Amino acid sequence: MVGESAFKKYVWIALTCFLGITIFFLIQTFKLKFDYDFEKFFPIEDEETDFYFNHRSQFESDNDFLLIAIEREAGIFDKEFLEKVSEVTKDLESVPHIQYITSITNTDEVLILNGGTTVNKPYFNPSDFDAKRDSTRIYKNRENVNSLVAENGKSVCIFIRHVDYISKKKSDELIIGVQAVMDKTDFDNVRIAGRTIGQKYYSDQMFFEMILFIGLSAFMIIFFLLLAFRSGWGIMIPQVVIFASMIWVVGAMGLSGEPMNIILTVLPSIIFIVGMSDVVHLVSRYLDALRTEKTVFDAIILSAKEVGLATLLTSVTTSIGFFSLYFVRVQPIQIFGIVMGFGVLVAFLLTFLTLPALFYIFPGPKFVREKPKDHYWQKYLQRWFPWVIKNRRRILILGIGLVAIFTVGMFQIESDNYLMDDLKADEPLKLDFNFLDDHYGGVRPFELAVEITDPELTVWDMGVLKQADSIEQFLIEEYGLELKVSLVNSLKIMNRSSRMGDAAYFKLPESKRKLKTLRRGLRIAGSGEFYKTFVDSAERIMRISGTMNDLGNNKVTELDAKLNKFLAEKEKSGIANYTITGTAHLFDKNLGYLSISLVKGLAISILIVALLIGLIYRSWRILIISIIPNVFPLLVIAGLMGYFGIELKTSTAIIFTIAFGIAVDDTIHFLGKFKYELMQGKSHLYALKRSYMTTGKAMILTTLILCAGFLLLICSSFLGTYYMGVMLCITLFVALIADLTLLPVLLLLFYKPTRRERK
Repeated sequence: MVGESAFKKYVWIALTCFLGITIFFLIQTFKLKFDYDFEKFFPIEDEETDFYFNHRSQFESDNDFLLIAIEREAGIFDKEFLEKVSEVTKDLESVPHIQYITSITNTDEVLILNGGTTVNKPYFNPSDFDAKRDSTRIYKNRENVNSLVAENGKSVCIFIRHVDYISKKKSDELIIGVQAVMDKTDFDNVRIAGRTIGQKYYSDQMFFEMILFIGLSAFMIIFFLLLAFRSGWGIMIPQVVIFASMIWVVGAMGLSGEPMNIILTVLPSIIFIVGMSDVVHLVSRYLDALRTEKTVFDAIILSAKEVGLATLLTSVTTSIGFFSLYFVRVQPIQIFGIVMGFGVLVAFLLTFLTLPALFYIFPGPKFVREKPKDHYWQKYLQRWFPWVIKNRRRILILGIGLVAIFTVGMFQIESDNYLMDDLKADEPLKLDFNFLDDHYGGVRPFELAVEITDPELTVWDMGVLKQADSIEQFLIEEYGLELKVSLVNSLKIMNRSSRMGDAAYFKLPESKRKLKTLRRGLRIAGSGEFYKTFVDSAERIMRISGTMNDLGNNKVTELDAKLNKFLAEKEKSGIANYTITGTAHLFDKNLGYLSISLVKGLAISILIVALLIGLIYRSWRILIISIIPNVFPLLVIAGLMGYFGIELKTSTAIIFTIAFGIAVDDTIHFLGKFKYELMQGKSHLYALKRSYMTTGKAMILTTLILCAGFLLLICSSFLGTYYMGVMLCITLFVALIADLTLLPVLLLLFYKPTRRERK
């Protein structure tokens, strides 16, 4: 056993090392970056992801554009209004990183005369404007509707194509430039949607919320430490470890170059909360020991001995819950799990290396030693324990009844996912996306890759074009696609143009000679760059690209099933293979992976935790008993999600693995104290009572602190963070009730101490 003289030397060495390392990591926090790259949410090590990246490299990104909708309630066909739109369109051309801009004011109707001469007729000509005539001509050409003008005639849309795969820095420059132009206007309403503005919004919001949560967590910590320990000592000493844990973890991220993603914005709060759990258990036991032990050194040794093993085990089980997220094939979630898992272990390490040293230098508030019998929680716990023992059968029956009720609710859970799922309904960005979704063919991108399989054919074979045409008609009529880019659609527009804009000729040319003429014109359009956006250099692969309403994963899955059945019939001809791809498709596939991988991760987490408890306490009965009160809260959450219609998605699914790892902590502390009392020769019932009286206090305190900490997350603009706070709070509260009622009953009725434990 460590002597007091040796411990005194350790104190100064430990605190010096602690201070030096903390300062080092504090400096590294200034290197931390923020990132919200949508593509990191694609499934990793996946064939379809690889196919998409290869497809994109041949053509262009399906998601690197901005849409600016400009509203006018009185109608858009007003000369003054359209002149302002034209001026804005020209001003936007000076914004950096833009490739080209398309609006109704800079777009022409192209007519092809005999001999191949082209005539461009602007859709909007300020010197020759006629509202009725021009509106009729615009709406006659359907490619303009839900693309450049809304069907209801109350808004126009400016399409901005920017640099592909744009960096965060350039993306911010682009958005700042666009917003600077739009801020000078006085339109009725302006709505902007696209990947870059979403990326900027998320990144800015992530930084704001991280700072917000750090501030709120600090306030919450001070409040609960004051409530729990009622002294300046009880506020200052624990905070040293809690804030240092956060600094070490965030500093390590800055040092390694790992950016803060949307999920990791809750990292400071969770580190604060989890760190508080370890700190409160150790501080609470230390203050109790001060009431009974002769010296501060003895109190430190006793408290570390009694709660050390249990706290180590709870830290390991909590980290296992986070580490299990590695099984999710989504990079941001994997990183979240790894960072948080190590963060929990860092919090434990600092708690037991630093707090004992601080206890020795700053022994504790005088009132604890002056009033050794003063115990605030004693009277309540003394009432609750006899009631639990007396009503043990009722508690079991009630527990079984609740299991049945929440099991029914669990089977009512639905799973769905939307592109802007993580934003609350009243967020301005989401309202803008919804508007463009409703009036401009949606913001959900769609890609179909067409690969010619017959070695004798190219994309220009009439049979290939006719088959692609039938597929495009299916996509428009049955799938709800707003077609944007395709070879067939471009040929139809050119064919109509060659007939003086007659809408009856919006179809594929009927003769090979006509097709050859249009082919020549299409190849040279835009110096050949336009052609490259939908046909590869070998002319054996083409893309059909468009947008659709964000209908949700369930509806799109149904539509994909119908489309795949239709495509399978077409593929029987042996002409071409058709593959659905694109960013939205990969997000949908990601959701399918999510459920399987999270169930797998949760099962492994429960198994590992159960085995650890069984090995530590050397009892299969303890193993089973410990798992029951911690699986029960998960069932309650699942049932509540089913009854209240909270859908299972990326943001809500990870709650289960996190919740189990944190909820099991109190159970382990209770079992640790119970086994310790048995080893001291206490009877079965008395050991239960002692565990209830001492550990119960720390369990209540930590749960109150954890719940309050997680409730802070409801301030988030992100629904995933909001639901994480609410659901984890409910889980921990239910877990506490189960540990204070169900766990003692199970130990009393189904666990029989061995002879070795009674010694």
